[in-house]
Amino acid sequence: MAKKTTKTENPLPDTKPVKEKKAVTKVKADKVTPETGAPEPKKTVKTKTVAAEKPAVAEKAVPVKTKSTADEKPSVVKKAASAKSKAVNANNLTEITPQPVTLKAVEPYSRFTDFDISLFKSGKHYKLYEKLGSHVVEYLGVIGTYFAVWAPNAQYVAVIGNFNGWDRGSHSLNARWDSSGIWEGFIPNVGNGETYKYYIKSSTGEDLEKSDPFALRWELPPRTASIVADTFYEWKDQDWMQNRHEHNALDRPYSVYEVHLGSWARNPESPDEFLTYTQLAEKMVPYVKEMGFTHVEFMPIMEHPYYPSWGYQVSGYFAAASRYGTPQQLMYLIEEFHKAGIGVILDWVPSHFPGDIHALYKFDGTHLYEHADARKGFHPDWKSYIFNYGRNEVRAFLISNALFWLERYHADGLRVDAVASMLYLDYSRKHGEWEANRYGGNENLEAISFLKEFNEAVYSHFPSVQTIAEESTSFTGVSRPVYLGGLGFGMKWMMGWMHDTIDYFHEDPIHRKYHHNEITFSTIYAFTENFMLPFSHDEVVYGKGSMLRKMPGDEWRQFANLRLMYGYMFTHPGSKLLFMGGEFGQGDEWDFGKSLQWHVLQYPNHQGISETVKALNHLYRTEPALYEKAFSHQGFEWVDGGNANDSILVYRRMGHDTKNDLMVILNMTPVVRRDYRIGVPAAGKWKEIFNSDNEKYWGSGIINYEPVNSDQVSWHGKSQSIKITIPPLAAAVFKLVPDVPAKYELKR
Repeated sequence: MAKKTTKTENPLPDTKPVKEKKAVTKVKADKVTPETGAPEPKKTVKTKTVAAEKPAVAEKAVPVKTKSTADEKPSVVKKAASAKSKAVNANNLTEITPQPVTLKAVEPYSRFTDFDISLFKSGKHYKLYEKLGSHVVEYLGVIGTYFAVWAPNAQYVAVIGNFNGWDRGSHSLNARWDSSGIWEGFIPNVGNGETYKYYIKSSTGEDLEKSDPFALRWELPPRTASIVADTFYEWKDQDWMQNRHEHNALDRPYSVYEVHLGSWARNPESPDEFLTYTQLAEKMVPYVKEMGFTHVEFMPIMEHPYYPSWGYQVSGYFAAASRYGTPQQLMYLIEEFHKAGIGVILDWVPSHFPGDIHALYKFDGTHLYEHADARKGFHPDWKSYIFNYGRNEVRAFLISNALFWLERYHADGLRVDAVASMLYLDYSRKHGEWEANRYGGNENLEAISFLKEFNEAVYSHFPSVQTIAEESTSFTGVSRPVYLGGLGFGMKWMMGWMHDTIDYFHEDPIHRKYHHNEITFSTIYAFTENFMLPFSHDEVVYGKGSMLRKMPGDEWRQFANLRLMYGYMFTHPGSKLLFMGGEFGQGDEWDFGKSLQWHVLQYPNHQGISETVKALNHLYRTEPALYEKAFSHQGFEWVDGGNANDSILVYRRMGHDTKNDLMVILNMTPVVRRDYRIGVPAAGKWKEIFNSDNEKYWGSGIINYEPVNSDQVSWHGKSQSIKITIPPLAAAVFKLVPDVPAKYELKR
C-alpha cells in the first residue's frame, strides 16, 4: 500500500467541490439478490487520500466486441470475487454462483456533482483536473477509464483509440442533461497507457479529432494522441514543503537560474538525443547547488509538439513534455532540487496557444477557448490564439491548470509569460485593428480581472509560492495585492533595468560618461514594484549575441565588463535571474538545438566568470543587506551617483541591522583609481569582501588586501570616509569589520 505523505498546504478547503483528493474512487458493485435479481441499496463509499492520484491496478482485460455503430451489443464482464458469494436461503447457507455484470461499451457514469457543475459554469471550479480528462476507476468491479470533455457545441462526441481501432462509432460519450456542455462516460477495460483522442462532430457537420485538453500525458511528437495516465508519486520532499515559506519569502535571497531542458546539456555520444528528466536530475541538481542559485526556472515543460517554440506554444496544458520522460520522472527531478534546498519555478503560458488542428483551437468546431473576435482572439506577432478571458469555463480551465502544477508537481512558483500582451487590447496592433473597452480605454478588462482572480486563487491555496510577471510596460501595481488595486503578483520582471543596463555596457568605456543617466535611472522607479532583475533567454537569441559578446573591447575587457555587470546586478535592489550559459560566459548566443558550450570551462577566462557568479551568489545569500529590504527604498542609498566624468558609482545597501551595511563601488572604466575617497556611514575598519578584479576570476589582481581604517574626514555627506584603490572595470564591496575584544583576539 502506498505510503501516505504529509501536505504542508491545503489546496482545497472543505468548502470546495471535490472531497476526494487525487485518489481513484472505487465504487462498490451493487449486490444482486438471488430471488429478484434487483440490486440492493448502495452503501457509502470511503475514499483514500494519497499524495497524488494512485493508479488502479487493472485486472486482465476481457475482450470487448465492438461494432461501428453506437447501438452495439453490450459486453459481458464477469465480476471479480475473492470468495464465493453466499446468501441466506430459508434457514440454510446456500452457495450462489456470482452473476455476470453486463456492461455497455460506454456506461453512464459521472464524477461531477451538481455543485461541481454550478462552479464550472460560474468559472469558480479550480480543480477541474480531478473531473475532466481521463481517469482510471473501478466501476461495478471492473477496471476501466472515465472520460469527460467539454464540447458544448458538438452534436456527437466519441472516444477513439487503439483499443477500438479508432472507430468513431463504437464508443460515443453521453451529453450531460444540465447544459454544461460536458460529454462523459465509463469505458470498461481501458487503462493506463492507452492512446486516445476525441472524435467530435461539430454543429456544422465538421469531423474533428482532438487531443484531450486535460490529458496527463501525450505521445512523443510529432504524434499528437493523448495517453491515459496518472500522476501518482510518493513524494519525499516533506522537509522542503514544510519550510518552503522560509525560502520563498520576499525578504529572503532569490537568485534564479533559467533553464531550457532540451538544450542545457546533451549526451556527447548522441548529441541529437535529449537527456531525460532523470538524467537531468543527476547532472543539473548538483551543478545548480554548486553555483549557489536559490531557485531554478524551467522554460515551459508543458507538452508542446513544436520544439522550436521553446515551449511557449503549449498544446497539452496538463501534461509534462513527453520528449524528456514521464510525469513521475519530472516529479523526481523537482524532488531532487527540493532535497538540495533549491526551489523550482515553472514558466506558465496563459496568454496564447497555437492553432494546431488537433489541440484547443476551434475545439468543438467553434471558438471555444479563444475569443471569436480576431481583434481580441488572434495574436499578430506569434500567429497564435488568445484565450477568451471573459468566458467562465475558460477561466476555470486556466486557473485549474495553474493549481495543478503547484499541487501535483510541487512547483514553488509560476512565472507568467507575456503579461503585457494580455493587459492591452492594442498590444502590437495598428490603428483600426483593435476595439476599445467599454470605457473607451485600451486595457483588456477581462484579462485584468482574470489575472487578479488567478493570483488570489494561487496565494489562497498555496501561500508560500510566488507568481512572477513578465511584464514590460508601466502598468501600475503588477506586484501589489489585489485588495490594494494591484494585479496580485509576487514579483515583476524589471525589463527597463535590463535594457538600460545592456545598452550602457554595450558602450565603449570612454563614452559611458555621456550615458551615465542610463545606469542610474533605474533607482528612480526601483521600488514601485517588487522587481526581479532578468538577464533572460530573450537577450541571447535572434542575433543579439551572447552576454559576453555584448561587451565592448578586447577579450580581457569583455570578460572584465561581464564580471562588472554581474556585480552590478547582484548588488542592485531586487531579486535576480540569469539564463543558462551566461554563468560561464558562453561565446555564442543560445541555440535551442544544441547543448551549451560546456567545453569552454577548461579555459581560465570562462572559469573566471563561473567563479565570479559562484562568489556573487554566495555574497548575495550570506549578506542580509542585499536581500532583507530588496524591495524597499530603505535598503538602498546613493552615496555618489553623480560622478559621470569618472563613470564611478558608489551606493550603500542596508538590511535590518546597520552593522550589516555594505558599500558598493563600481568602476565603469579600465582606469585604476588609487587613493579614491568615499564616504562611509560608520567609523571603523572597512574590509573588502568581494572584488571582481581578483586574479581567481581572471582579473588583473588589483584588490584591497587589508581592512581600511576610516578617517574623520567629511565626504559624500558622511562624517567618516575611507581611501581605497578602485580596480579597473570592476565591482568592489566593503563591509565594516566588527570590533573584536582584545582578549578574544589574543586567544585566537
